[in-house]
Amino acid sequence: MSSPPVTRGSGLLEGFLARQRSRQARRLIPPSASAGRVLDIGCGSYPLFLVGSDFAEKYGLDRVSISLPDELRDAGLKLLEYDVQTGSALPFPPDHFDVVTMLAVFEHLEPPVLSRLLAEIRRVLKPGGIYVLTTPAHWTDWLLKLLGRLRLVSHEEIDEHQGSYRHSAIRSYLEEAGFSADRIRTGYFEAGMNSWATAAK
Repeated sequence: MSSPPVTRGSGLLEGFLARQRSRQARRLIPPSASAGRVLDIGCGSYPLFLVGSDFAEKYGLDRVSISLPDELRDAGLKLLEYDVQTGSALPFPPDHFDVVTMLAVFEHLEPPVLSRLLAEIRRVLKPGGIYVLTTPAHWTDWLLKLLGRLRLVSHEEIDEHQGSYRHSAIRSYLEEAGFSADRIRTGYFEAGMNSWATAAK
């Protein structure tokens, strides 16, 4: 059985790209963290990353209605409809999560919202917890717009992008949120078309 769409809109490559992001995130998370609690911010209308992960407790947030096929309704997923653009604080206590992920969400947030959210992510991470993000590489804006016009990716999603980020800018946002510079890592995947970053609390 095929899974529901992972993003709004349509695009022939959307499912493939979402799976690539999920695989990359899993590669960046220490295996020992799977015994703990994960939060995926912007988990999508279908929480692909969470469904394919083995954490003891799995939480997802998104501003769109989250749909699950019947066979996954008892899979231990805790999914909340929540808009980080308008919410002032994440609805969780401090030091709550071992891992927080944000896959292809960074670029959708306006700078003031992004700064506030990153500080909140650090607040809800346990000491030693890790934040994992993916975002399109800074040079791909024109390419993504072209792919959107060709209906290979969701133009609805691309049209909402608020920025594109070099690694130096990502680091600056993370340091501003309170993450130590020596605990931040960055890199590329998908032939340099996407960036990843991790920050440990």
